[in-house]
Formats: sequence, structure tokens, C-alpha cells
Amino acid sequence: MSVEVGDKAPDFTLPADGGGTVSLKALKGKPVVLYFYPKDDTSGCTAEACAFRDALPDFSKVKAEIVGVSRDSVASHNTFKQKFGLPFPLASDEDGKVCQAYGVWVEKSMYGRKYMGIERATLLIDAKGVVRKIWRKVKVPGHAQDVLEAAEALK
Repeated sequence: MSVEVGDKAPDFTLPADGGGTVSLKALKGKPVVLYFYPKDDTSGCTAEACAFRDALPDFSKVKAEIVGVSRDSVASHNTFKQKFGLPFPLASDEDGKVCQAYGVWVEKSMYGRKYMGIERATLLIDAKGVVRKIWRKVKVPGHAQDVLEAAEALK
């Protein structure tokens, strides 16, 4: 399954860092930056999370909520979040159902070996829960700024 621009974003409720949960329904009424990343505390994922962290004051101006999703455990998210001072929720999709619903659980290849993993992707969801923009196979440098510009354009 995959999600396209103009689709209603699939709802979910996932365990999050700090022992809470995060759900799309609870964020309705605000734009949501939903970003999927492969693994806590790896170089690309850390750079991406820190870029969103550093841009949070600007995202706050447009009332956009940021949510990171990976298949790492809540315990891993807690450590990652604390280490880098991440001020937004990290959701744990350990069974991969949300990743599959959003079409980011894909076959990857490294050094000729094929395996399944999370494609780095970001979705901008408007206040009504409709997907307005999708970035797939994200390259981290400059990405948070691109997402911010798109979020500002939703106004």
C-alpha cells in the first residue's frame, strides 16, 4: 500500500518515547510533519532529527507538529531523544504496520544484498488530515528547510 498527495492520511496510534502514545487523530486541526527514518542514532537519521529540532521554532510559528517514526523500540527512542535533545515525539512502529500503510517499508539494497527497510520519507499532512506533500528517498541536507517552506505555504 502507498499514500499519494490528496489522500486522507491513514490514522494510527503508536507507543512513543516517554511512555506515552502518539496518534494522528489527536493532532487533527494542526499541520503534521510525519517523517519516517530507518534507525535511531545513525549518522543520517541523527542529522535529520537534529535539523528538524533546530528548525522547530520556525515550525512552531506555522503551528506544525513534527513526529518521527521508525521501527526502533520505545527504549531506543528514549535514549536517542535524550542524547540529542529532541523536543518532538518519536513513535515506535515495531510491527511495521504504519510503515506499510504509508508505503515506506520497501526493499533496499546495500552492497548487492537485498533486504527490507524503511525508506527515508516525509509527509506533510494538513489540519484536516489530508496529505499535501510527500518527499521520498529523502536526502538529509536542506530537507528540513524544504519541509518548512511547504508547511508555510499551507497557510
